[in-house]
Amino acid sequence: MDKKDEIILQQLDVIRSMTENGLKRMNTDFWGNPQPKKDVPKKEEVKKAEVEAEAEKPAEEELPPPEKLEDLLAELDTYIGLDVIKEEVRSLINMVQIYKLRREHDLPTTDMSLHMVFSGNPGTGKTMMARMMARIYRTLGILSKGQLVEVDRSGLVAGYVGQTALKTAKVLEKAMGGVLFIDEAYALNGESENDFGQEAIDTILKAMEDHRDDLVVIVAGYTELMDKFVHSNPGLESRFNRFMFFPDYTVEEMMAIFKMRCGKGYTLAEDAEPLVRDYIAEESADAESFGNARGVRNILEHIIVAQNNRLTKMENITREDLMLLTADDVLHARGKID
Repeated sequence: MDKKDEIILQQLDVIRSMTENGLKRMNTDFWGNPQPKKDVPKKEEVKKAEVEAEAEKPAEEELPPPEKLEDLLAELDTYIGLDVIKEEVRSLINMVQIYKLRREHDLPTTDMSLHMVFSGNPGTGKTMMARMMARIYRTLGILSKGQLVEVDRSGLVAGYVGQTALKTAKVLEKAMGGVLFIDEAYALNGESENDFGQEAIDTILKAMEDHRDDLVVIVAGYTELMDKFVHSNPGLESRFNRFMFFPDYTVEEMMAIFKMRCGKGYTLAEDAEPLVRDYIAEESADAESFGNARGVRNILEHIIVAQNNRLTKMENITREDLMLLTADDVLHARGKID
């Protein structure tokens, strides 16, 4: 090959190289830079990853089916006293049922507020009735879960700016689908400028508006203080327009509560019954400090302590001995005998 042929071959190599580079640049201009080939996971690997991810998800709590309304009303009737409250609850149930029927028939309805104010002295059944209302609302299809979340000021209010809203929001999240029961709600009305109770109130009011279809709030406490609390804020006043007053139990009603509690493993001697009635009457003279049903529970506990002291001095204790509460047990509990 002479010099001329070598030059021609070199020129052809240069042209071929330029052509290849040009084509590559044209391909990049049209389609962009080619991405490195990735390893495509096999179907088995994808399936395994999906199963593992599903297993890591928290299992949703399976709710029991709603209770029958007639069963709830039958249980309501077993509650001692509270005749006026029972009647109001039945009226509320009737109102909800008619409201739902009117909507099913495309008839106009007025706004129905199910948030409530429970007022009365301690131990008059407010928490018990709030729990019952949660169950009734679920049975009526108003609430999706029907749980009761009970809090007071300490469960809602924090000590620094911004923390109260977060703390209250967590409680509200837990209460969604059920009833939020705020005991001694008037304590949220702080008297100092640096109090964050109002922040909790504002957060609750917003949740009541945003989740009106699946959240019921019940506020409770002493009658006069609750009245003052509700009327201290236009937002509270507009949302809480249903009031239920829980009267103090009578001595006879508290005696019935005592016997009901005794029925869970104890029997009351016949001659001890009038002594217990006198004990309750004496202690409950100041209903506010006595605590109604709570006070009855305390009296029973004192009598059981006296019984325990008596039994430890006996030999060959029988089942009947373990169950019997005697007149002497009552007198020892009252401090009438040593």
